[in-house]
Amino acid sequence: MGIQLSVTPSQTTCGAGDQNLFSSIYPMLSQQLPREPMEWRRSYGRAPKMIHLESNFVQFKEELLPKEGNKALLTFPFLHIYWTECCDTEVYKATVKDDITKWQNVLKIHSSMDWLIVVVESDAKKKNKTNILHRTSIVDKIRNDFCNKQSDRCVVLSDPLKDSSRSQESWNTFLTKLRTLLLMSFTKNLGKFEDDMRTLREKRTEPGWSFCEYFMVQEELAFVFEMLQQFEDALVQYDELDALFSQYVVNFGAGDGANWLTFFCQPVRSWNGLILRKPIDMEKRELIQNQEATLLDLRSYLFSRQCTLLIFLQRPWEVSQRALELLHNCVQELKLLEVSVPPGALDCWVFLSCLEVLQRIEGCCDRAQIDANVSHTVGLWSYATEKLKSLGYLCGLVSEKGPNSEDLNRTVDLLAGLGAERPETANTSQSPYKKLKEALSSVEAFEKHYLELSHATIEMYTNIGRIRSAKLVGKDLAEFYMRKKDPQKAEVYLQGALKTYLAEGWALLITHTRKQLAECQKHLGQIENYLQTSSLLAGDSHLTEEEREYFCQEIFNFASQQAESQGQKVILAMHSFAQLKNLHFDPSNAVVHVGGMLSVELTLLSQMPIPVEVEQIAINVHFSIEKNSYRKTAEWLTKHKTSNGIISFPSEVASFPSRNNLPALELYEMYERSPSDNSLNTKGIICKNVHMLLRRQESSSSLEIPMGLALDDGAHMLKCSNLILKPGVNKITFRTQAKEPGTYTLRQLCTSVGQVQFVLPHIYPIVQYDVYSQEPQLKVEPLTDSLLAGIPQKVKFTVTTGHYSMKNGDALQLSNADAMPVLYSSDSKAVIYSNSREMISESSLMIQSSEKITSISLPMAPAYHVVEFELEVIYLPSTPTTTVENENVVNKELHRKSKEKQNPDNCMATVDQKVTIDCPWSIYSTIIALTFSIPLKAKHSLLSAGKRKYVQVCVQNLSEISFQLSDSNLKNHGECTDLQLEPLNSSSQQHIYSKQAVFFVWELKWTKELPPSSPCQFSVNFCPAPSEEQLLSLKPYIYEFQVENFFTLYNVKTDIFPPLGTEYCKTGSLCSLEVSITRLSDLLDVDKDEALTESDGYCTTKLMYEVVDNSSNWAVCGKSSGVISMPVAARATHKVHMEVMPLFAGYLPFPDVRLFKYLPHHSAHSMQLDADSWIENDLSVDKNMDDQADNSSVKSRGSLHSATSGEHKGLPMPRLQSFSSGQVFNSSSGMQILVIPSKDDHILEVNVT
Repeated sequence: MGIQLSVTPSQTTCGAGDQNLFSSIYPMLSQQLPREPMEWRRSYGRAPKMIHLESNFVQFKEELLPKEGNKALLTFPFLHIYWTECCDTEVYKATVKDDITKWQNVLKIHSSMDWLIVVVESDAKKKNKTNILHRTSIVDKIRNDFCNKQSDRCVVLSDPLKDSSRSQESWNTFLTKLRTLLLMSFTKNLGKFEDDMRTLREKRTEPGWSFCEYFMVQEELAFVFEMLQQFEDALVQYDELDALFSQYVVNFGAGDGANWLTFFCQPVRSWNGLILRKPIDMEKRELIQNQEATLLDLRSYLFSRQCTLLIFLQRPWEVSQRALELLHNCVQELKLLEVSVPPGALDCWVFLSCLEVLQRIEGCCDRAQIDANVSHTVGLWSYATEKLKSLGYLCGLVSEKGPNSEDLNRTVDLLAGLGAERPETANTSQSPYKKLKEALSSVEAFEKHYLELSHATIEMYTNIGRIRSAKLVGKDLAEFYMRKKDPQKAEVYLQGALKTYLAEGWALLITHTRKQLAECQKHLGQIENYLQTSSLLAGDSHLTEEEREYFCQEIFNFASQQAESQGQKVILAMHSFAQLKNLHFDPSNAVVHVGGMLSVELTLLSQMPIPVEVEQIAINVHFSIEKNSYRKTAEWLTKHKTSNGIISFPSEVASFPSRNNLPALELYEMYERSPSDNSLNTKGIICKNVHMLLRRQESSSSLEIPMGLALDDGAHMLKCSNLILKPGVNKITFRTQAKEPGTYTLRQLCTSVGQVQFVLPHIYPIVQYDVYSQEPQLKVEPLTDSLLAGIPQKVKFTVTTGHYSMKNGDALQLSNADAMPVLYSSDSKAVIYSNSREMISESSLMIQSSEKITSISLPMAPAYHVVEFELEVIYLPSTPTTTVENENVVNKELHRKSKEKQNPDNCMATVDQKVTIDCPWSIYSTIIALTFSIPLKAKHSLLSAGKRKYVQVCVQNLSEISFQLSDSNLKNHGECTDLQLEPLNSSSQQHIYSKQAVFFVWELKWTKELPPSSPCQFSVNFCPAPSEEQLLSLKPYIYEFQVENFFTLYNVKTDIFPPLGTEYCKTGSLCSLEVSITRLSDLLDVDKDEALTESDGYCTTKLMYEVVDNSSNWAVCGKSSGVISMPVAARATHKVHMEVMPLFAGYLPFPDVRLFKYLPHHSAHSMQLDADSWIENDLSVDKNMDDQADNSSVKSRGSLHSATSGEHKGLPMPRLQSFSSGQVFNSSSGMQILVIPSKDDHILEVNVT
């Protein structure tokens, strides 16, 4: 017997043997086989899947075996099973063995290698026969005879009809083996089928290749996957067929067509839409198989199969998406293949297909799912609405008079192409066929169905937030209402669409919608709205010149009609008529005085296509007076205004508002290459931020520019009449004379054309000009950074006339100051400038001077002008008596202040000089202050050479210019006339440069005893270098100082002697240092202090000496300081010896020897300590003094710092007092001695000074 096993993957098996035996087992076998899943592993790395095998058994017949070249997979026998329950050896040898041999020989002839022998064991047969061999003997014989190399091809099924554990175990083993062999055979034959199918597909470029034949082969593979419930794999097969056919159609459109495509280029004679209610449309499949199908037949069948599989996969929303793509692609493919389609046939096919898909989805989904997934189906609703509208227009169902005979004939032809209604929808009241037939039956029925579809589509689009699409459908509705002569309803949809397009900037859509809206407004008699829309269209560059001129003429016609009838004025927005580009003020700072002229130049960009005669252009100006505005001068206003006087306005397209808030367009190139040879397939441009650009902008305010108010014909208005505005840029100039001071703001701009006014309600950014009324002012300022005393300096006088007009005889009266005379020059000129700094005239300056008043005659000048002139003044820093004293006071005060600032060397002393000026426009005097800097600074020092004394005066130039110095002089102003000052300076002039110094020296000579202090006065004449001609006798620079304690009291001499027996001092060897202190004069007044001791007419004083080497050349051995008692008598000498050691070789300078007055601790004035007389704590005093009597007081001085001796706490301590400069002369200062290095030194260090 033969068994054909049909499994979900469309597998086939044939069997032979005992038919009665198989019939008894079949019910249980067919029930048990699909229960357990099997893992199906496929080739090419595809993921494994779990499948259930369902079988269908047929009797073995040789004619069922596949013939050579048969590619049928559905009827292929995958496994052949031989059933037997023979348990007798004789019977096996006589019949069974031969039967199996014949069975296998037939399989070998047909190259079928998948077979299985099943031996069924039954206990009932064993009881009926006595000579029965054991079961294994028959099985062994069969295996030896037929299964030598494939022992697993023979299995035993024990007592299959019994309910026992042994029987169940036998069943499980048998079913596992059967599933395994069956799946192995199916996988092998499926792979061979796929290879054959690929081979067939690769031959598609050969002549004679047929797409329909290949379609049937790959669809059989899809059927196999579908029977296996692998719907995804089955869908892939149909998608590959879809893509292959689409590619051929695209190539055909590019000129590379295949021969078999001619079968699909037949004229379309049937357009009954998609059929989705059958799993398989056998009628269209047969047409494809016979190569008689049209393009619509192939696409309909292919999509119906895809739809079925998607429904199985529970992806109904993908059905709607694919359906929309299919319908659009079919329309394009018919054009590419140049298929003849009757007018309206394709619209009928699309309409029926859309409704069929929608009803198919509704059949497998509940209402809640449908409402939640409207976004997937709304496209089909919209497409169906569009096609129904096209059919209505084609069949004359939207015209005002209804369809004519030609329209009726066309409707009959379209309905005939639908054919008879399909049986599966005949009993459905709302089938697509019935809806289309009813919609085309009458005007009323069409309107009903079209409005239902349109309103439903708009509602769906609105619910899912696709406002643009909803407005697009609304535009179609508006067009429908306009054809039905119902503009009232059309306007609502057109306004809504226009608002959306304006918000998003769709220029072409805005233009198209406005054209429709203009027609609608004209029918409704909305004159103002129609004129506003017409002005927008007249300035729209997306229209042709003829269209723009037509709408422009509409405005002019209305304006002329209203002017004749004296009708009411119509106010329209300016932005559609013209654009304000920029504004220019003259003067440029937009500041003008009362009575001055101001001009305003506007640049208008006319949007009109033809020249326009304008009766008047007016600017409404708002006048305001700010608080304290009278205080604003021209100078203040100029600083707060733009310098160029040009104000630019943002350009805005008249069709829609500015979209500056939207991001920039991000465009990128896109390439798609072939994965096989990397060749370029497609190239395009994609926008990566389309979600930002196409984002909906919610706004409750109107997007049209609001209407302005009519301009009041008031006083503050700028006008320009009888102009012609040409297309493009026009410049209009307004002129006005300033009257009242205040701020004027340009608020509105109005252009009048007959009774039509175009108004710009707000001029933005804010544009203002200022009118001021200014009081006369006088300003005096130096022409340099600082005025220098003692030399002529130029001062600039600026007279701002303000509202005052200078008359003949007006003059400035300056009160004379002795320290600052005005230098008059006949070349002095006065220059008159306008308020905008333009030079008007120039005149000579008349100056008259008396003892107390200097009069400066002013030239005649009108109001709001500026008079400027320059004069030279000189500040004399001193006078013979009073001024010198004042200057000294000032110098001392400035010196004190400079010392406080810690910058005494680099700053010049300053003096303020006040001048009182009487002006002709005021009864009050004006006081000005000029600050003069004294350019020179002097300081003195006392120099000594033994008893001879010298005074050195240093003069510093602190200014930035150079001077010539002459006539230097030093005088003694003391009571003593015996003091003589002998100059040691050159008598010629000396040049002193900027930031440099010059020194002057005098020797002091006397014959009699002088007082301790003597006042002196230094003076020197100076003038700028090179010397200029002097206009008057200049006063010299004067410096006063005191010379005190300048007598030499002591002479200090130092000698250094090498060690005995040597000629030179050596490094490291002790040398003898001798300090000789000699008194040069007898007792003087300066010696009479607490240090002086008198006994029997013999006077002594205590001195402290100290040897210090600041250059570290010598090491003082032993004590380096001490206190001596010095007789106060001429030529009295005291010598001190100590040892020093040279540290370096070379000519070394002598150590320094310092001398101080030593004031005892019992001094009556010791509690009033003078800080300046104390030596700093770092004084180099030897800390290892011994207890000798002459050092006891030094130790007492050291106790001041240690404060360790309790007996001296709170008691007056001894102190040191420095001598004044010149009282001690060091005659060894600057002397050097040669020091040679020691012989054993390895390193020679030489000190060079």
